[in-house]
Amino acid sequence: MIVLEYKLVAAAEQRRGMDEAIRTAQFVRNACLRYWMDGEKVGKNDIYKHTTKLRSEFEWAKKLNSTAVQAAGERAWASISRFYDNHKKGAATNICGRKPVGYPKFKKNVRSVEYKQSGWKLDASTKRLTLTDGFKIGVMKLLGKWDLMLYRQEDIKRLRIVKRADGYYAQFLVDVERQFDLKPSGKTIGLDVGLKSFYTDSEGHEEPNPRFYRKAEQSLKKLQRQVSRKVKGSNNRKKAVARLGRKHLKVQRQRKDHAVKLARCVVMSNDVVAFEDLKVRNMIRNRKLSKSIQDASWREFRLWMEYFAKIMGKIAIPVNPAYTSQICSGCGQTVKKELKTRTHVCGCGTVLDRDHNAAINILSTGLRMVGHTKTAGKTQETLVEMEEDQPKLASIAEARIPRL
Repeated sequence: MIVLEYKLVAAAEQRRGMDEAIRTAQFVRNACLRYWMDGEKVGKNDIYKHTTKLRSEFEWAKKLNSTAVQAAGERAWASISRFYDNHKKGAATNICGRKPVGYPKFKKNVRSVEYKQSGWKLDASTKRLTLTDGFKIGVMKLLGKWDLMLYRQEDIKRLRIVKRADGYYAQFLVDVERQFDLKPSGKTIGLDVGLKSFYTDSEGHEEPNPRFYRKAEQSLKKLQRQVSRKVKGSNNRKKAVARLGRKHLKVQRQRKDHAVKLARCVVMSNDVVAFEDLKVRNMIRNRKLSKSIQDASWREFRLWMEYFAKIMGKIAIPVNPAYTSQICSGCGQTVKKELKTRTHVCGCGTVLDRDHNAAINILSTGLRMVGHTKTAGKTQETLVEMEEDQPKLASIAEARIPRL
């Protein structure tokens, strides 16, 4: 599966129609969630039946295509099933008598509506999209570099209309397989991510941390002050909010572009990539470092590495980061050090940067996990038969499909 995204060229009346469709999908999603909260033993089929009932009860809900209404119900069920899964794992527990952690919430600012294979028509040759449901949105032009003529119409399984600060976008979910036939490079690498540098690899190379949010922080503060000075409900405030949103969107896109390009380069250059299996959600609880951790976008970088490893036939290995900075990569002894100590010094004579030492340990652990051997002393690895490791690769590198 791949996701192709295009920007929509829409008139003011068409934009209002898309806003109404998005609000209708939000209502259906929240109504299904309320039905689950109030009912007993509500399952996925019950959610589907409730979406049909909503279309019969509310005349204005019939304007939205029936498959889009089903998709809104599926969103509600996705949050419910995720809550059940987390509860089974022990992640959702009661805190001070409140609702369990991860309990589904009502959405008040949904920005997308999803259609299945009806409710829209596509002219791939002229790049024209037509929404045919009751909102009478009509024909819109698609702006984008992807060529839809390369894919069959029946392979497009879903269409999503997304509202962003700079306009509206159409995303097509296409059922195709992406595969790259690359020659083995014979290289392996371990990555230790950080805040000083984005990552340090097992060869000692440090990739600089771009810090996109930190660089844009002053201009963001200025735009936020402009929003605060405007009268609520005025057109000037709406314009100021739009400027602020576009600036945040630019930072978001910079992070994604950096993660995609860097992950692709790392995976293409190495047959095996070992990286830290970090729990970013727990790490951002640190009030002093949370902003810098989120600015680094480690999770997005990891998702793209796993995705590229899957389509390129490489191996991406998440490694438990515990004690990787404390253990000496030369002799294996534990050398305790505080976070402010940035140099690893061991009695065996090993003197390395703290992150470089951790990257070597991450690579060694990762190679042991997939059946590689480590010769005594130095980090010289011998690749075993890659074909035998493919089942392990499939189980290790199972990742979500990021948007292209």
